[in-house]
Amino acid sequence: MAKESPARRLSWKQVLAWRVDRHHLRERADTGSMLQVVVSICGLHAQLMSSAELSVWARVENLEREEVQQALWEERSLVKTWAMRGTLHLLPSNEFPLWQAALSTYDHYLKGAWLRAYGMSQPELEKLIETIGVVLNGSMLTREELARRVSQEIGSEDLPARLTGSWGSMLKPAAFRGELCFAPNAGRNVRFTRPASWLPAALPVEPAEALREVTRRYLGAYGPATREDFARWWAGLSPAGALKAFKALGDKALPVDVEGAESWMLAGQLEDVTKATPQKSVSLLPAFDPYVIGAPRGQAHFLAAEAKARVYRPQGWISPVVLVNGRIVGIWKHEKKGSRIEVAVDLFEKVPAWARRKVERETERLAVFLEGEPLLKIEG
Repeated sequence: MAKESPARRLSWKQVLAWRVDRHHLRERADTGSMLQVVVSICGLHAQLMSSAELSVWARVENLEREEVQQALWEERSLVKTWAMRGTLHLLPSNEFPLWQAALSTYDHYLKGAWLRAYGMSQPELEKLIETIGVVLNGSMLTREELARRVSQEIGSEDLPARLTGSWGSMLKPAAFRGELCFAPNAGRNVRFTRPASWLPAALPVEPAEALREVTRRYLGAYGPATREDFARWWAGLSPAGALKAFKALGDKALPVDVEGAESWMLAGQLEDVTKATPQKSVSLLPAFDPYVIGAPRGQAHFLAAEAKARVYRPQGWISPVVLVNGRIVGIWKHEKKGSRIEVAVDLFEKVPAWARRKVERETERLAVFLEGEPLLKIEG
């Protein structure tokens, strides 16, 4: 078991420099390394597919616009499903059993409050999950088709209206159990299928072991992190449960002090974090980027308190951000108008001249990726 004291002391400059490197944001990963990058950052947030693509663009050299879509629907090396926090993610297909097993430890939908909210008993929910898997096995169905088929199988007239809810709340438990993932769209209509018939066969993973591995990977990409950070990122654990998960890693994890913040990290990374220094890095990260979602939101070293509401917005919206040496210093947006890619940057604080020059270069890279001519406007 890792010793909890005396804690090693680290600075936020060291931690942010380390995270930038781990997220391939100081220097992009080699061409063709998309899948390895997705593994290393624990998947891509995919509430917006365009943002998932830009998250990879920010991290991988010479990414082609079609690569993510090809990996999803042609190669099937990525899979789209509801994952951490009940949000849409792209995960490596060959690691789907690991993530699904860890997600199977979610139990919020088995509790009285959830069941009452959706007017179901636990046996009825279990029957629903089972039926979804049976109906989707070997099929690709739109939400309406799935709702109709499931309702027919169960014999419930009110299920269609509930299963077609815009947020997919009643479908998520089936995703957590590995009975549902996304299939290629039919026009503008989302479709679903069963992972067992969509992805290559794979051996199951024991849930407790899967959660330990996910905890290890989280610390490898987002550490040092507090128990509150992990509880928020995973959303299937309380802070006390998150601390228990850290300790379950034994001597592979250790506690550290990051300028007064009680945090945990992988023991094997301590030396590298201690040596990490800022390297004049600048990134334009899209909405819902994993780096921003997994960040220490309450730390002024990462984001000034007065700017927090402009990044972490209502209804769970995460703004596109400008990152300088691991710190959020502004937000940005882009729009394609004819042959132009218009990029508007709004800085929260003064940045050095080298950072502005790098924003210009990243804008040029973005325009190449989106196949247009760059037009940049910086305010602040």
